[in-house]
Amino acid sequence: MLERYLPILQWLKVYNRSTLTSDLIAAMIVTIMLIPQSLAYALLAGLPAEVGLYASILPLVAYAVFGTSRTLAVGPVAVVSLMTAAAVGNLALQGTAEYLTAAIALAFLSGVILILMGLLRLGILANFLSHPVISGFITASGIIIAASQLKHILGVDASGHNLLEILMSITANLGQINLPTLIIGISATAFLFWVRKQLKPLLIGLGLPERLADILAKAGPVLAVAVTTLATWGMDLQSRGVKVVGEVPSGLPGLQLPGFDADLWQQLLISALLISIVGFVESVSVAQTLASKRRQRISPDQELIGLGSSNIASAVSGGFPVTGGFSRSVVNFDAGAETPAAGAFTAAGIAIATLVLTPLIFFLPKATLAATIIVAVLSLVDLGALKRTWDFSRSDFAAMLATIALTLVEGVELGIIAGVGLSILLYLYRTSKPHSAIVGRVPGTEHFRNVDRFNVETCRQILTLRVDESLYFANARYLEDRVYDLVAQKPDVKHLVLMCPAVNLIDASALESLEAINHRLKDSGVTFHLSEVKGPVMDSLKRTHFLDELTGQVFLSQYAAWETLGRQTGCNHGIETRASA
Repeated sequence: MLERYLPILQWLKVYNRSTLTSDLIAAMIVTIMLIPQSLAYALLAGLPAEVGLYASILPLVAYAVFGTSRTLAVGPVAVVSLMTAAAVGNLALQGTAEYLTAAIALAFLSGVILILMGLLRLGILANFLSHPVISGFITASGIIIAASQLKHILGVDASGHNLLEILMSITANLGQINLPTLIIGISATAFLFWVRKQLKPLLIGLGLPERLADILAKAGPVLAVAVTTLATWGMDLQSRGVKVVGEVPSGLPGLQLPGFDADLWQQLLISALLISIVGFVESVSVAQTLASKRRQRISPDQELIGLGSSNIASAVSGGFPVTGGFSRSVVNFDAGAETPAAGAFTAAGIAIATLVLTPLIFFLPKATLAATIIVAVLSLVDLGALKRTWDFSRSDFAAMLATIALTLVEGVELGIIAGVGLSILLYLYRTSKPHSAIVGRVPGTEHFRNVDRFNVETCRQILTLRVDESLYFANARYLEDRVYDLVAQKPDVKHLVLMCPAVNLIDASALESLEAINHRLKDSGVTFHLSEVKGPVMDSLKRTHFLDELTGQVFLSQYAAWETLGRQTGCNHGIETRASA
């Protein structure tokens, strides 16, 4: 029982020197990558740069204790940072103490929500976020994030919570473009794109071992930070209008619980819930993908507790909301991490950097951090998914397009709420009119198929309707109307069989509809039967009076119904063959 809530007790049993070596190497690579990313995502969230480092230390340690993924790397990520900026920006001015206080409270609230969801085993709630909605949300968020960083690349003042506001603000201030900043921003962006695609193959071609080439390629952002910082310092570019990170406090943050402010927490509650759900979905999808590659398993419910603990750890150390990041987790996996201890070692590396390196980043241009963000988030943008979704499902395409459009125009919170709401409405609409088919027997077999698709045998006195959906409140009335219409169209019918191979649930509303169908058919002189009812559904029906009042029988198979009713009606001697349409 204890190991269930403390997964660290499981992998510590088999920890050895070889595992330690692999975890240390992975930690070194991820640390190099995470330092500039942490600074950049704090900037994206509207927070001081050092807050990004604070949010990358204790959360990793907490996840190592409570998380179930061996390779997930937790910390600030682009989408959650953007959602943080949107949530906190409505309550306090950026750069004020109240802004940081709200961001810390947001992390704490998110952590509490995630832990409660984990204890209640609500990991299944993530299933209500369809992939097209999440894909559309991440794509739109990536576009907004990239657009929001253009002001740092250009060196202009701009603001806005959605794409339209951001672009209008930037356009209005184009006359303020700072040339040195523009040169730094474009150069850093181009270099980082080149590093991501070309540096590793180039180094391998020069004879370097693949592992070393991978480490050097991952260090590309660090090199961009170092070069642009030195250039800004050496050429005194700050005096020429280049905006820099400025003074960053040395040392590790003090530990303290966020103050309880009922009004503030109430205002942040919905945002915290959205951040929790989106962060969990992103994190668990990455964790499951990486775990499957090594034939490992994760526990979604325990992942909620692990991520919740990480967010509380971030809050008590002065950080903002965190989750499992895709890019850093893939790097951690590829670098050979074998246990969550790699995350703890990464935390130690970032803590050392926080103690030692912070005085060196005073002259770090914000344009360089903006370039780091742009290169990272553009890999998340997948506009091609629109066409793929359109080709497969028009309703999913509508949900995806609505999510993208509303996120771009109205902002991240309304976008994700609308996307989830539309997904649920579309699901209810689709299942409110379930596919159903009149079926007949494939000659010479025990199989029954749609009369409009196959050459099958039917009988005028026996009508079999197969329903291909669970029966619940949204489609109960539709089933009633469908049955009544069919019986009205076929006056010779004496037996109606409802074939239920795809029915996994019958709720109270559907049960009332079945009772109404049974009584209405009885009044019409038609006997009502069921076939191929699944065990759990049958158990539910046995707890009611429905089976006692049923005018017909419940058949184990449709073939048994066909044989039994055929003998009663004499249809075995008068079978009709229906040609496929």
